[in-house]
Parts: sequence; structure tokens; C-alpha cells
Amino acid sequence: MADNSPETGELVTVGRITAVYGVRGWVKVHSFTDPMDNILQFQKWWLRGESGWEPLAIDGGKRHGKGLIVHIKDVDDRDLAARFCQRDVAVSRAEMPSLQEGEYYWHQLEGLQVISRFGGSEHDFGKVARLMETGANDVLVVRGGSDRRERLIPYIPGEFVTDIDLEAGVITVDWDPDF
Repeated sequence: MADNSPETGELVTVGRITAVYGVRGWVKVHSFTDPMDNILQFQKWWLRGESGWEPLAIDGGKRHGKGLIVHIKDVDDRDLAARFCQRDVAVSRAEMPSLQEGEYYWHQLEGLQVISRFGGSEHDFGKVARLMETGANDVLVVRGGSDRRERLIPYIPGEFVTDIDLEAGVITVDWDPDF
């Protein structure tokens, strides 16, 4: 039997199954997509298991309150559904929609080197550890660099983020190294 699971680098984590919902195999999903119900548009889901990624078939999904619920195919029991909880959901990078020029997915920015050209000199701030949503704007969480500090830099292209070069793996910012 051939293993058809994708390589880890081919997958993008887009959400997490958090808890069971009801008694008929529905589960709550915390989506990392924006808007949240975009996760339901992906045809093939992968669920993180103990030995890697496993295919996960969904046969229903909808908004419910402030979140999402989905039904796992052939799972019609609350106890069986509980086995899927607290696990990440991913999709193939190839399924991700194309973006406009100058738009990026968070996973494309994570791990990039951040260089500041504040005040005419260059400073190495380290790498993007993650991004976080604050409501007003997204924020780059940058760790490492020459001073080993963690910095929270507003992700505002044209103001604080002056250039993103995916090929070179570098984000250039205009950010005071003392801040």
C-alpha cells in the first residue's frame, strides 16, 4: 500500500479542531483563515497525527455562533469525534488561492530574516517567529538578531515594513533598534 501523505513542507496549517459539538460527530474548529469560513473551501484536509499527517474527510461545515463546526465523514458519535480534538488541520500549499502582487500569507513571512535600516545604518533583528492579529493591524514577532531580543513590529507595508524579498528570505523594516 503506497503512502500518499504529503511532505510536511507541502502543507500549511489552517486551523485546529478544538472540541466536540453535540452528540452526532460534529466538532468545533478554530480557523486561522480570514475570513474564518474560508477553511471550508478546501477540498482535502490533513489532520496531524502521532505519526504524521493523515487525510481527514469532512462532509459538512458551517458557521455556528462566533465559530465554525464541521462534521467528520463517517463519524456519528461524540466519543469517536473526541479522538480528533486538539489536533491541527492543514491543507496543501497547492490549494491555497493565488494572492495579488504585494500580498503574502503568514506562512510565507514566518522564518524570514528581518533587517532594519533605521537612521541610515543596518541592524539584524533576527527572524519572524510568528505573526499575531491585534485588531488594528497584524504584528511581526521577531526574535534573535545581534542583541537576542524579541521585538513586536507592526506589519504595515509602506510605513514600518519597507520591503519583502521572499527569494532572498529578507524583510526590511524601518524600526528603531532601541524600541
